[in-house]
Amino acid sequence: MAVAGGVMKTCVAVRHVAFEDLDLLEGVLSARGFATRYVEAPTDDLSDIGDPDLLVVLGGPLGAYDEGPFPFLLPEMKLVERRLRADRPTLGLCLGAQIMARVLGARVYANPNGKEIGWSSLSLTEAGADSVLAGLGEAEVLHWHGDTFDLPHGADHLASTPMTPNQAFAWGQRALALQFHAEVTARGLERWYVGHVGEIAATPGIDVPMLRAEAARHAPLIETRGRAVLGRWLDQVCA
Repeated sequence: MAVAGGVMKTCVAVRHVAFEDLDLLEGVLSARGFATRYVEAPTDDLSDIGDPDLLVVLGGPLGAYDEGPFPFLLPEMKLVERRLRADRPTLGLCLGAQIMARVLGARVYANPNGKEIGWSSLSLTEAGADSVLAGLGEAEVLHWHGDTFDLPHGADHLASTPMTPNQAFAWGQRALALQFHAEVTARGLERWYVGHVGEIAATPGIDVPMLRAEAARHAPLIETRGRAVLGRWLDQVCA
């Protein structure tokens, strides 16, 4: 679908592992006239992406502080910092949210409460209740992270869970950081169970049948509300 004048909007999605992709967000973007392409953070030249209408930084199993073993994080952080300084539409999901927090001067570190893997609802702050996240209602969302971050100075705190006080923040008018996953589908998560098989086996209290059963209960609602929430945010920042 083309926008006014026949020019398509552009989205670049920075991907760290193949199985953590845009999932349902890809359809939301397509319906709004975005031409989307992936760049692979470990191997592609992130200085050559131009100035897309939207940048999405996806999740992954590494830490935002792991630039020693993964030096590609340095140009990735520079890219995100440029976007935030220029007030360009930017969405960070999980690791992407942690990268946004770090470039804004906040600390990213292992969650002292342990890994949060599974489905639960969010507690919205007053600012969160006035944001697009209000559209999630009581829906349970997927959490899959072992790290957390401090809230960047000047950011609007939007949501929390008991294990992870900083689940979402807004920066300025056009940047949104989500520690949780509102972009997943039950079908797409089948790839996560394979890609994260080692982490699942090493984490007490979870296994693939349990995660699949939780997804069967909760994913249908988040597939509807996640589309609506992410679509509303796109309409606000990329009009």
